[in-house]
Parts: sequence; C-alpha cells; structure tokens
Amino acid sequence: MHGLIGKMRAQPGQRAALAAILLEGTAAMPGCLSYIVAEDAADADVLWITEVWDGTASHEASLALPAVREAIAKGRPLIAGFESQVRTRPLGGQGLPAA
Repeated sequence: MHGLIGKMRAQPGQRAALAAILLEGTAAMPGCLSYIVAEDAADADVLWITEVWDGTASHEASLALPAVREAIAKGRPLIAGFESQVRTRPLGGQGLPAA
C-alpha cells in the first residue's frame, strides 16, 4: 500500500470551499482505498488530506483522471500553500486490507 498525509493551507476564509472541491472531485479514483479531507482543529485555514492507495502507480494514475484534473484546476486559486507532505506505507487498520 501507498499512503500520503498532507497539510494544505487555504486562502484566508476559503477552507470550506476548498474542502468541498477536494471531496467532490475525488469520489471515483481506481485504487484509492481511503481519501479523507479533515479540518485542522486549531487553524481555520488548514486542511489535512490523508490518502491510502493500493500502490504508487494508482496514485500517479489518478492525477490524469478528468475529475481530479478539474478539481485541481478549480481548487488551485483557493490554495495558499502546501506546508508538508509525508509518504507512508500503511500496514492496515479499520476499513483497510492488511498489507
């Protein structure tokens, strides 16, 4: 499995709009086992995105999907920056197959 955890900063006051775009544009991604968009509890402009994929190739292929490309284009003006991204190797857990 392939995992990513990213911290994304929205333009001031645009977090909810950005979250909606991310959630709408990522509903059907082959190989995606989990895609979670969460609000930071302490910072009103930060989102955390946690992804689990069946492999790196599926994640890379998702970036070419029309819905994902559209979400990126719509969301880009609302993004102030990417503050961190961590690659992980999920071992399993609630809702995920064992590695």
